[in-house]
Amino acid sequence: MRRTLVAVLLAGCMISAQAQAAALRLGPAQTLEAPGLSVIVDQNQFSPIFFDEKNAGIQMVLHGDRIATDGALRLSPTPEQWSPVPLFVSRTLGAAPDQIVVRSAFKEEKLGYKVTVTAEGEGFRIAVDLDAPLPPALAGKAGFNLDFLPTAYFGKTYLLDDAPGLFPRHPTGPMAKDGSGDPLPLAAGGHSITLAPEDPATRVTITSDAAPLALYDARARAQNGWFVVRSLIEAGAKDNAVVWHVRPHRIPGWVRPPVVSYNQAGYTPDRAKVALIESDPNDKAPAEAELVRLAADGSRQPVLRARVQPRGRWMRYDYAAFDFSSVRAPGIYAIRYGATTTAPFRIAADAYAHIWQTSLDSFLAEQMDHVGVREQYRVWQSPSHLDDARQAPPNHIHFDGYKMGPSLDSPFKAGEHIPGLAVGGWQDAGDYDIQTPDNAWVVRDLVWAREMFGLDWDETSVDEAARAVEIRKPDGVPDAIQQIRHGTLQLLAQYKVFGHAIVGIIDPVQRQYAHLGDAGSQTDGRLYDPSLPANAVSGDRSGKPDDRWAFTTDLPANDLYVAGALAGASRALRASDPAMAEEALAAARTLWAKQQDRLVDSAAARDNAFAPRAPDVADVMATVELILATKGEPLYTRRLTALMPVVAKHFDWVGAAAVRALPFMGAEYRAALAPLARAVKEKVDRDLAANPFGVPISLGSWAGSNQVATFATAMYMLHTAFPDIVGPDYTLNALDYILGRHPANALSLVSTVGTQSKLIGYGHNRADYSFIPGGMVPGVIVIKPDFPELKTDWPFLWFENEYTVSTTSAYILAANAAISLTQTPAAAPGAGAAR
Repeated sequence: MRRTLVAVLLAGCMISAQAQAAALRLGPAQTLEAPGLSVIVDQNQFSPIFFDEKNAGIQMVLHGDRIATDGALRLSPTPEQWSPVPLFVSRTLGAAPDQIVVRSAFKEEKLGYKVTVTAEGEGFRIAVDLDAPLPPALAGKAGFNLDFLPTAYFGKTYLLDDAPGLFPRHPTGPMAKDGSGDPLPLAAGGHSITLAPEDPATRVTITSDAAPLALYDARARAQNGWFVVRSLIEAGAKDNAVVWHVRPHRIPGWVRPPVVSYNQAGYTPDRAKVALIESDPNDKAPAEAELVRLAADGSRQPVLRARVQPRGRWMRYDYAAFDFSSVRAPGIYAIRYGATTTAPFRIAADAYAHIWQTSLDSFLAEQMDHVGVREQYRVWQSPSHLDDARQAPPNHIHFDGYKMGPSLDSPFKAGEHIPGLAVGGWQDAGDYDIQTPDNAWVVRDLVWAREMFGLDWDETSVDEAARAVEIRKPDGVPDAIQQIRHGTLQLLAQYKVFGHAIVGIIDPVQRQYAHLGDAGSQTDGRLYDPSLPANAVSGDRSGKPDDRWAFTTDLPANDLYVAGALAGASRALRASDPAMAEEALAAARTLWAKQQDRLVDSAAARDNAFAPRAPDVADVMATVELILATKGEPLYTRRLTALMPVVAKHFDWVGAAAVRALPFMGAEYRAALAPLARAVKEKVDRDLAANPFGVPISLGSWAGSNQVATFATAMYMLHTAFPDIVGPDYTLNALDYILGRHPANALSLVSTVGTQSKLIGYGHNRADYSFIPGGMVPGVIVIKPDFPELKTDWPFLWFENEYTVSTTSAYILAANAAISLTQTPAAAPGAGAAR
């Protein structure tokens, strides 16, 4: 009896200790933490431009996956991207242990409130307190929402109290019958809901003290919606207006499996080969890794076994390196680390032979505007936006960030059709607009790649007169030349119409902007005629005001970026289209000259993350391009000499361009650049010591693959100019990062490039959970404070998944730079190529 009592007491103590160990606690980064669970409370705010990015409010990372987001007071059960979002006011620790208090407000509705999140056993409590009783006007509107990731719950079940339901793979309603387009709840009325009771990895139970719960499928309203659990706030409610108890189930003893990241395209025999291993700090990580070679019979033959080298902690994970540079024999290999075996990769002399071509012949072709694009049986789009464009109105801030001040800088009146713009250019991203500076960057990148690396690749036919493009149909003209010409057509069109570059061309209304699918169906292709009835058609005109708007502000930085692109295009097109080459050079000269006394920065544009809107920086770049186009004409070499203070101040931005001018500048110029290159290298080395990947990693609200690609090219240019100062390792590390050696997972960021790549992206076809071959996604974002994320199966997070043309052209250039380095002895192990 006594032994039995002791055993029971001991068992009870063990259970109590386990429960206590499993309880949520406030961590050093002010997140609530327990093994398998992180609760992030308002350390990421709603965007001031894009509003609901699905990265705000209360968020849950459960078993290594961010499954819930946007825990906040909202004014709709299924808010869309630009629906009202609360204004963040403050975030403090509460009076109780393990408690966080967030104050927010809807200013127009005069609705202030606080949300208190408190650790509560194995879960947490959410309490919503209003500053004043909820007015009747907001009853039925204001409620607390928590969004759950659809792909985490597709095909799984839920229980609302005892009523069972199934999460649908595709939204099927029910919908309100009042014409509003609002979804009705999948289930409503209970006080306890359990998501995925059958799945211990994603099971979550929410219990509400008083306010009934409802479950919505927000994808019925917009494809990027999530599953929403919601409680309405009653009229007159104030304190404890909503109280939830959230219980995410945690698998006992769960640790995140290690991620072995490496270059998915493989390695050339003589270059450094270093894989990085990302481990859960709670994991007992093996001390060794093994390289195996795959034989024809499927067997795996051990080739190298070695200890991994610790690389320290970055964000929430530990890192180690597995160096297998000594293995040079061509073959198919994989890496074993504990229970993990990677996908196969090659070691071969031609491992990188085709890593950039799809980006040129497929992705850029698919993004071409004002043409139809076909790929064998598939039609990517019919000729698009043939009704371009109407003049945007003055004093207007567009919902996508474009801005128009009081002056239109245009001979056209607001709303008037602007002839001549329905030609050339690329749709910037998944949203079909032409961003002029980014189009200029594409032209420049392709010109540089053509001049430095040849790019003699022909897989696409382009017939501008017929507005017809066919992928996988060579026509005898290098694709790079055709793409340069296509971009130049749009840049010259702007110059001919306005005498300057414009900010861009974009859809006027949100419903049209949210279009998914064939770009040729986004507008009717007919010029808007306000004298016609709404749906009437008369010849090439219609009464449908769907023509895109042109934002026409004349900005020095834009003009200079375009001047540089046109100067580069004049060089690239000189042999194939001498007339266009001369026209481009003349326009570049004029734009450059006009801006030499107008170098004043302006906020009237569109925010751009890929290059600073500083006219003096753009002036350096344009001046270099004109030096190259004119073979060192003194007007431009003198100007570059005068710009040396700008070069010195912004060498991290302009260094790659500055060294291109070396053949046409004197010895003093080279002597002035050398210490700048040395200073940049020292700064880069200091910055890169903060992470184990050897590249700059963005910590902003948009992931940083473009930053990595431009870094690769910049360091390559400095290496070629000053090989005794800058080595090749920076560029090769960047290639490895882009093609798989990055945080979160090991996918290549370039769709279809490498064994495993990003195959669900944010492009024109994102509603199909598909990809555009050759497009590069932004990649890994850090969800503040410390969670690196790159979702593999959900396409609608644009900050991780959105293809853009200038990002992909930057990759084409960077990939060719890296290939060049692998063809020289400098890439061999021991030459500094491995980090």
